[in-house]
Parts: sequence; structure tokens; C-alpha cells
Amino acid sequence: MILLVVLFLCFISSYSASVKGHTTGLSLNNERLYKLTYSTEVFLDRGKGKLQDSVGYRVSFNVDVVLLWRSPDGDDDQLIQITIKDVNVENVNQQRGEKSIFKGKKPPQIIRKENLEALQRPVLLHLIHGKVKEFYSYQNEPIAIENLKRGLASLFQMQLSSGTTNEVDISGDCKVTYQAHQDKVTKIKALDSCKIERSGFTTPNQVLGVTLKATSVTTYKIEDSFVVAVLAEEIRALRLNFLQTVAGKIVSKQKLELKTTEAGPRLLPGKQVAAIIKAVDSKYVAIPIMGQVFQSECKGCLSLSEHWQSIRTHLQPDNLSKAEAVRSFLTFVQHLRTAKKEEILQILKAEKKEVLPQLVDAVTSAQTPDSLDAILDFLDFKSDSSIILQERFLYACGFASHPDEELLRALISKFKGSFGSNDIRETVMIIIGALVRKLCQNEGCKLKAVVEAKKLILGGLEKPEKKEDTMMYLLALKNALFPEGIPLLLKYAEAGEGPVSHLATTTLQRYGAPFITDEVKKALNRIYHQNRKVHEKTVRTTAAAVILNNNPSYMEVKNILLSIGELPKEMNKYMLSIIQDILRFEIPASKMVRRVLKEMIAHNYDRFAKTGSSSAYTGYIERSPHSASTYSLDILYSGSGILRRSNLNIFQYLGEAALHGSQVVIEAQGLEALIAATPDEGEENLDSYAGMSAILFDVQLRPVTFFSGYSDLMSKMLSASGDPVSVVKGLILLIDHSQELQLQSGLKANMEVQGGLAIDISGSMEFSLWYRESKTRVKNRVAVVISGDITVDSAFVKAGLEISAETEAGLEFISTVQFSQYPFLVCLQMDRDAAPYRQFETKYERLSTGRGYVSRKRKESLIAGSEFPLHQENSEMCKAVFAPPPESSSSGWF
Repeated sequence: MILLVVLFLCFISSYSASVKGHTTGLSLNNERLYKLTYSTEVFLDRGKGKLQDSVGYRVSFNVDVVLLWRSPDGDDDQLIQITIKDVNVENVNQQRGEKSIFKGKKPPQIIRKENLEALQRPVLLHLIHGKVKEFYSYQNEPIAIENLKRGLASLFQMQLSSGTTNEVDISGDCKVTYQAHQDKVTKIKALDSCKIERSGFTTPNQVLGVTLKATSVTTYKIEDSFVVAVLAEEIRALRLNFLQTVAGKIVSKQKLELKTTEAGPRLLPGKQVAAIIKAVDSKYVAIPIMGQVFQSECKGCLSLSEHWQSIRTHLQPDNLSKAEAVRSFLTFVQHLRTAKKEEILQILKAEKKEVLPQLVDAVTSAQTPDSLDAILDFLDFKSDSSIILQERFLYACGFASHPDEELLRALISKFKGSFGSNDIRETVMIIIGALVRKLCQNEGCKLKAVVEAKKLILGGLEKPEKKEDTMMYLLALKNALFPEGIPLLLKYAEAGEGPVSHLATTTLQRYGAPFITDEVKKALNRIYHQNRKVHEKTVRTTAAAVILNNNPSYMEVKNILLSIGELPKEMNKYMLSIIQDILRFEIPASKMVRRVLKEMIAHNYDRFAKTGSSSAYTGYIERSPHSASTYSLDILYSGSGILRRSNLNIFQYLGEAALHGSQVVIEAQGLEALIAATPDEGEENLDSYAGMSAILFDVQLRPVTFFSGYSDLMSKMLSASGDPVSVVKGLILLIDHSQELQLQSGLKANMEVQGGLAIDISGSMEFSLWYRESKTRVKNRVAVVISGDITVDSAFVKAGLEISAETEAGLEFISTVQFSQYPFLVCLQMDRDAAPYRQFETKYERLSTGRGYVSRKRKESLIAGSEFPLHQENSEMCKAVFAPPPESSSSGWF
């Protein structure tokens, strides 16, 4: 019993030491006037923490606080009045000197007289147990001014005991943790838990996304149950994941200090707080303590039409390879997001043919209800006269950074209508698949439009209205990648005709490892080993690739290795190259492959000495401690030396996350008759065909056909100009992050990152009977701009930081084959052009009256052209037969 008493007394003494005689929150003494000073300041920089490199401002004033009323039923029910006086605004960077935007200006000139008067009107704060019950102010005050008052008032909300709870203050409904010790209390606010309505969106893919960090710590020093000093610091930091030079940080500080106390007014008598407030001033109304949204006026800003006229020359087709085109595209997308449907439609209808595709890219990328309504009204899918515009609209939808259900619903509605072009109909369905995947990635799989789209795709595969529609629905599923489609993919992969079987297998290749179950791998093994029917080489090799890339078992690897030597010549060499590439590049399956190779039956000279020209190679484009870019090229030839498939992939990795940057596949079949060669097993009855398929930023595009059928082939050969066929061309909004923040000081912050590119991927295939030579060429040209913009706005002064980077680059792959003899000669070349790289930094402070300070920095460098190894066997033969390739290319004969 004595022990319990001692423990109880110890608890009471330690607890009372921390709260100084009060048990909940702050308590004001009766008839006392508390005089305090308050300041809030904000810094913006790139995260380096040097004051001289930052921009920002400080707002300071004196504060009078009095207790107007205390409930007769309890000391913890209080009504206090807070009055702001002697307002001042200044630079946080005192080194600004003569360049200071505040120099020579008095507060009424900076803040404006009406805003200053509103700021100095008192507010009332109703506190119960230290927490804000109601916040009272006057109606129709400027929102930005009210937010500054909210920021100050929120500092008076606290508790004097340790614990975790939820509080509603200017930041929203937030989880807070208190740590109380003697005369000091620390409040840690979990900013990522705050629930407050603010506009914003982000790119779901981690590689293209941003990393955000937010912290808030407030320290109270307490005497006699009231604050002697309050120090609050809130930090918001942003960094682009794959380009970490695009980064910025906001540091917002608040400081409240008690200077003196004086005799104050007597308490107002009464039991109901409502009556007290009415007695003080009947014009007071209760308003939310949460920060409210406001928009600053834009003086001298261009209208949408004026903005378009100022940039349209940059978006002419001949200028799309320049970074200036992308920069203009990004700024116009931002403007379109605030525009009305009528304004957008007016510009669309007035524009000329050559610039319209770029305008369609921008309008679609804006991703607002008004921009969607405008573009849908403008495009006529029943007509075949605007196919290019329809295609650009659809691809922009597929690349949408944050699509919504309304966009998917609109495309489903269009698909059910009539079309002037069957190619556009197919593209609509393919893009529907892309939108399904993006919405599911954003936890939207249960949306009605998503459910309807899934049923549409699955229904089309189960019972296609037309046989040729099967490929369309498979391409849609290749984008959507929902697991319900896997059983149908297995059915088409095993039992389908060549092209259908191949497409189904490549679709399975895009699924993640958790979906490649034992059942799926059993079917793929049957395809590769041809247990039930004969399959084309392209189908078999794809099935093997899926098995090897998804945790293959010992027996699966062993059976694949044992098959080498029993396959058609070029398939033998191809599979051998795949195994060697796995070992060389340390792909996850390499450990299992090495285990199997310990067996002499699998690892012997006869098996590993197979000759041929097919190959597979993976290498690094760039590599750093936190990220990597890889390329892979695999080429499969028929036994007669004609290209069967070339597959060029580029991936970007960031930790565990991956982005399939691009894939360009060129396929050909049924060309053996041209050189009187014998087709390989299973490919005797294939129609003559050549085409190209592409994946761009995880979106499968509609394949392009070079020729189909013998007559079409001969026609193209006789009339061929050698000009490349464009697979995709346009402006793409790739990175898109926008976040509006409510700082606890009352200031409004915005963090935005946008990344765009102008891209042109083209391919060609040349075939010469006279020289018995074939050549394929894939060319990628891009101009990229990434821009980050961080601002802090008080409505009367704004500080900002803009960081951007840009480049123009090219990547080209050429494969040349001479099949006049066997083994035939193959020369592979791939190079990246030298590319300029420019970085810009702009910092500014600007008054609403127009006066401003701007600091600009620029840095330029040249990224040297790179040679990428492809395969180095018999490279001397390559140099002897053909003229030496350019210095910036890598080549090899084998």
C-alpha cells in the first residue's frame, strides 16, 4: 500500500512539473493582456540549406491576446481574442540590399490598405481542453488574409500531456504526437496524414514520379500555463526520382514570443459562448479553422488565344526536334487547364492543318473536363479525313498521366459507335486497355467504366464478332494486363494460329512474376517443346523467354538447355545466345542456369558450339547507384538468312520499380520463296508479311504493316523509296505532378513537376534480291524537357523556384544481312548521337503590384555519343566486307 502511494505521488509530481498546475491545454489568466511578437518566414531553395542561395520573405507583427470569457462550469472552456498590430514584411535574405523588392515600401503599399485593415481586425478562438472548438472572424474577408490569422490561431491549440491524437487546425485533420517534459512541450504533426481538400495529381509510375518529404515540429515553452515562446518549423521537400537535380525545398518557420503582460479587460459574464460572441460583435461568424483555397490575380497574363499565337511557330512540324517545342507544349498545357471549353474549341477550329496534330496533343494532355469535351466535339470519328488527328488524340489518351473514369467512359462510347477507319477503331480498343491498367494502378479497378471495359475485352476474346478482331482485343489486353485474361491468353497461345499465338505469348510476357503461375508455365513449356502442336519459332522463343524470366525450376532450365541442338539451326543459335546473355548480364535466372550447367549432359562443346547469326545481347545505357537504364537486342533469323524478328528494348530501373521505355519489334515471314529457300518447320504456309510493333512508356501501340501478301510485297519493292515508316510521332506529357499545399503558417504553396517530349520513332525494312541483302533500320529521335516549379504565395507577395533540364537526342539501330552464302553475314550497328544537355535555375520574389527580383543560372554540357556493344563475333569480317561504320557506331559480323 505504501509503495502504491509513493508511485502515485511520483506520478503526480512529474506530471504537474510538465503542466505547471494545469491538466489539458493553455490557460489564460483573468483580466490580463498578453503582448506577444509573431513572425512567419519562408525559404525556397534546392535543398542545399544556404540562406544566401534562397528566396523568400518574412511577415511579422505584434499580437495582443486577452481572455474574454471562461465557462462557469470549467476552466478549460475559454474564449480568447487575438488582435494583430504593427505589420511588417521584409526579405529573409538580408544580403538582397538595394535589390530588395520591399525597399522603400511601407506595409500598406505591400499588403494593400484593405488587406491590412482586414488583417488587423480581431479574431475569436473558442478553446475547450486546449483544442479549437470554433474560430470566429468577419464575413467576406480576403481568404489569404484569413489564412494568415488561422496560422497564428492554430499555434494556441495544444495539450500539456504526452500522447497521440487527431487535431483539426489550418493544415486539416491531422495526426499529432505530443511529448511533454517539465516546462516544454513538443508537437510533431504527421503532415502526410492531414485530410484537407486540395487539388493535385501525380504520375503513378515510381520511375517517372517524385519523392516527397514533409515534417512539422512545434516546440512550446510554458510558464504559468501559458506560452513564453513557440517555435514551429515545417519542411516540404520534392525530388524527381530519376533525375535528382530537379529538386526543391520549402522551409516555413513560425515564432511567437511573450514580451509582457498588462492589466486587461474584465471577463464577460454569461453561461453560453454564443451570447458572449454576440455581445462582443454581432458580425462575427464561425468559419473553418482549416486553411481555405484562394487564387491570386494574374495581371498582364495572356489569354489562351494570345498564348497559342505566341508559341505556335515553335510547334511547326520542322521544329519538333527542338527542346523549345516541348517547352512551349508544357506551358500551353498548363494554360489549357484553366481554360473553358468554348475557348479551346475556338482555337481548334481556327488552326491550320500542319500544326493541328500538335494542338490536339496539348489539348488532350490537359486532362480537364473542358479540354475533353472540346476535343470530342472537334473530332469526327465517323470521318476518315482526320485520321492523323484521331490517332494523335488516342495516343495522348494512352499516355495520360492521371486519366479519370470519364475519359474511359468516353472512349467506350466511341467504340460502340461507327468509324470512318478500322485502324482508328482498333486503336480506340487498344487505348481502352491502357486506360484500364492506369486506373487500376490508381485503385480504380472497381469503377463502373473499368468493369465495363474489362467485360468488353474479355467478351471480344471469348466470342469475337469478326475473326480479325481477335488481334485487336489481344492488343487491348496486352495494355490492360488484368489477371482475369490469363486463361484466354493461354488458350490462344496454345491453340491459336501463328500471329495470334505469338501475340498471346508476348502479352503473357508483360505480366509480373506473381501471375506466371505453375499452370501458366506448364502451358508455355508445352508450346516451347511442341508437345501438342508445331509452333512458329517466334512463338517458341517467346515462351522460353517467359519461363526463363519468371523463377524457372531446375527441370525447366535443364529441358530448355537439352533442347539446344535439336532445334532449327538459327533457333539453336538464338536460344544459346539467350542463355549466354542470362549468364553474362547476371539476370535472376543465372543462378539456376549455372546449377544446371554443372551437369555434363547440359554443358558440353557440342551444345555450346552451334553456329548461326541469331543473337541476344543486353547492356547498360547508363548506370548509377540508385538507377539504371538498359537496352536489349535480340534478333532471330530464318534458316535461309531472312530476318524473322528483331526486338529492341529499353528499360529504366529505379530500385524495385521499372519502366518499359520503348520496344520496337520488326517481324517478317513468308519471304523464303523470293530466294528459292526452304522454310523452317512449322512455317511452310506463312503468308508474306513484314511489319513493326512498338511499346512506348508501357503503352502498346497499334502495329504498323510494311506489306502483307505476295502481291503487296512486290508492289512495295517496285515502288519503294527507302523512306522510313513512322510508328509514333508527337508530343507526350510524360511526367505530371501537381500539388497544392497548405502551410501551417497560412501561406499557400504549390509544387509542380512536368516532363514532356517530342518523339519520332520510325522504322524501315529494305530487301534486295539483286544483292541478296536485307536491311532493317529503327530510328528514335527525341527532345526532352523537364521542369519543376515551387512557389509560396501570400496573395500580396510570391516567391518561386524554377528548375529545368532539357536535351535533344537520337538512338539508331541498323541490321544488315547478306544471305548469298551460309553462314550468312550480319552486321549490327547501334549508336546514340552526341546530345546537348542544358540546366536552368530561376529564383524570384514578386509583389502583387508588379515589382520583382529575379536570379537566373544556366549550365550547359555535351553528352558524348555512345557505342553500344551488340555482338562482337567475327568483327574483322564485318569491316572487310562493308565500308567501316561511323566512329560513333558499334558493329560486329558473325
